[in-house]
Amino acid sequence: MNPQAKLVFTASLLLGTTITISSNHWILAWTGLEINTLAILPLISKSHHPRAIEAATKYFLVQAAASALLLFSSMTNAWYTGQWDITQLTHPTSCLILTSAIAIKLGLVPFHFWFPEVLQGSPLTTGLLLSTAMKFPPITLLFMTSQSLNSTLLTTMAVLSTALGGWMGLNQTQTRKILAFSSISHLGWMAIIITYSPKLALLNFYLYALMTAAVFLTMNSMKVLKLSTLMTSWTKSPALSATLLLTLLSLAGLPPLTGFLPKWLIIQELTKQEMPLVATAISLLSLLSLFFYLRLAYCSTITLPPHTTNHMKRWHTHKPVSTQIAILTTLSIMLLPISPIILTIM
Repeated sequence: MNPQAKLVFTASLLLGTTITISSNHWILAWTGLEINTLAILPLISKSHHPRAIEAATKYFLVQAAASALLLFSSMTNAWYTGQWDITQLTHPTSCLILTSAIAIKLGLVPFHFWFPEVLQGSPLTTGLLLSTAMKFPPITLLFMTSQSLNSTLLTTMAVLSTALGGWMGLNQTQTRKILAFSSISHLGWMAIIITYSPKLALLNFYLYALMTAAVFLTMNSMKVLKLSTLMTSWTKSPALSATLLLTLLSLAGLPPLTGFLPKWLIIQELTKQEMPLVATAISLLSLLSLFFYLRLAYCSTITLPPHTTNHMKRWHTHKPVSTQIAILTTLSIMLLPISPIILTIM
């Protein structure tokens, strides 16, 4: 892709996100979301492969439908209450339609079917944007309207997302699809807590974005698109494979690593809200996604390809690990000890 064109699309992405997260008026927020959608489409379809074109088309249709619903929700609220302010969304029907619109934009169950397909058709760098940056504006809209949303509906969608995100990721061999189902599962954790502790949902999103960025950039550096390629990666870049193992376990939420922090705080908050059954259910369902993270970790570090005799191993590579991967991986692994500082900032 032409560097100037790439610069224009990246600047548009930043502009769209900034407009949405800083606006108080529904029309401005909708405009920002539309700019975002139009800016990411060329980045999805830049390879001109039929699968990439299909992914871009699916993404466009789904996002257009979600934007129309969002506009309809805000207009209904304005019709009944005379308010265009995002924080003044009080009409119950508007809240219901808005929840559906944002669930479609994020890829929450039962509106999740488009996300794995779109991610599979996109390059890894665009996949990273779709999994993190493109989810930020809808999450901020949920954050701003959190006091008006229906917590029962969000809890149901969250538990289903965690269940299906884990269950459907079990049988995948493509790394991008595995990461898509991982994203759906993590969104369940954010959706369940957004009405009770919005700041905690945002903290969860930031840490999820950090860990996902580390995984995507590592895989992009090693050119890994499926599990069979991941099995041969240890001989090419042992350091990256070892850090990928730790980042994946952090994404799974295992205790000494960063990913345990949001899960621990969310379970604590749900218990305070007298929802121990929901907390137990979502904790047990996260074991499903733990299985496929362990599978990825196992493939990246423990297995060697079965055809060892005729497989050309490159033991020494002089390609240095990029600074951004090093920083992101370090943060993905080591933030748990400073959790008291993080909590005071919140």
